[in-house]
Amino acid sequence: MIIARSPLRITLGGGGTDLPSYYQCSEGFLIAAAIDKYVYVSALRPFSKGIYLKYSDTETVRYERQIKHPIFKEALKLFKGNEPQIELTALAEIPAGTGLGSSGSFTTALLKALYTHNNKMIHPQELAELACHIEIDILGEPIGKQDQYASAYGGITCFTFKKDHSVVSEALKLSEDTLIDLEDNLVLFFTGFSRSASSILQDQEDRSKSGDEAMFSNLDYVKELGIKSKEALEAGNTLLFGELLHEHWEHKKRRSTGMSNGEIDNWYDLALQNGAVGGKVVGAGGGGFLMFYASNRDKLRRTMKLAGLEEVRFRFDFEGTKIIRI
Repeated sequence: MIIARSPLRITLGGGGTDLPSYYQCSEGFLIAAAIDKYVYVSALRPFSKGIYLKYSDTETVRYERQIKHPIFKEALKLFKGNEPQIELTALAEIPAGTGLGSSGSFTTALLKALYTHNNKMIHPQELAELACHIEIDILGEPIGKQDQYASAYGGITCFTFKKDHSVVSEALKLSEDTLIDLEDNLVLFFTGFSRSASSILQDQEDRSKSGDEAMFSNLDYVKELGIKSKEALEAGNTLLFGELLHEHWEHKKRRSTGMSNGEIDNWYDLALQNGAVGGKVVGAGGGGFLMFYASNRDKLRRTMKLAGLEEVRFRFDFEGTKIIRI
C-alpha cells in the first residue's frame, strides 16, 4: 500500500491575489504556510480488476469515464493503459469547506500517490502545476493557485503569480525566534460551520474579469499588505504582522457580503477585546476557521472556548506533499 500525505494551509498575507482574473493583469503575491493537518490518499492494487474509490462516498466502476468524482476522474485519466485495477482511499483530518485548502491538498496527495503507484517521480513544482491544471483549466473551478503550491512545497512560502501564469516561490526568511513566536501565538478556532467557497470566489472572478475598479483596487491594496507582512515577519515584528492581519480582514470583507456575518463579526470583536491583535477568516470567508495573532493567547483561548468555539492547535509543516509509506 502507498500512502501520500499533503498538508493543509493558512494564508498569512495577500490572499485572493492568486486568482487568474487578477494576476493576469497585475501580478499576485501572497504568503502561505503549510500546517501539520493533512489529507491522506492511499493507493493499492486489489485482487479484482476495476476502480474502487473510497472518500465521503464510495464508487466501484470499470473505467475512468464512469467515475463521478471529478478530480479522481481527471487524475486517473493521466494513467490510461491496460484495464484499470486500483483502489484509492482519501481521508482528511479537517473537514472540507473550512478554508484550509483541502481540495488542493487532496489533489496533490492523489497525484503523488498515483505517480508513485505507477513508479514515476514528480517534482513539487510539477505536482502543483498539474494539480492547478486539473482543478482550474480542466474542471473550471473559480479558485486560485495557492492551495496546490502551498501543499506541494510545504513550509512558509512567498508566492508570486506572474502574468504568464508561472509561479515563483521563495521561502520566507524567518528567524528561529519569530518562527516559535508564530507557532505559539497564531491560533485557529473553528466557527462550527463549513461553506462552499465557490460562490464567493466566482463573484470575485466575475467582477475582476469585467474590469471592476473597486475589486482591483481592493486586491492591489491586499497585495501591498502581503508585502508589508513579509517585511514585518522577516524583521521579527510580529506585533505589526498582527495589526496587518486586522487591516487585511477589514479590506477582505469589502470584497463580498458573503465574507462574514453577524456571528463571525461578534466573535471577531470579542477576540480583539480579549487578547487578539488581529485576525481574519481563513480562506474565501463565510465560515470555517477564524485565525488570530494573539498578544495574550491564554486569555484569548479561554474567552473563545466560553463563546463555544473549538481551537485546533497546529505546528508548521516543512515537508510538503510526500509519500509516508510504500
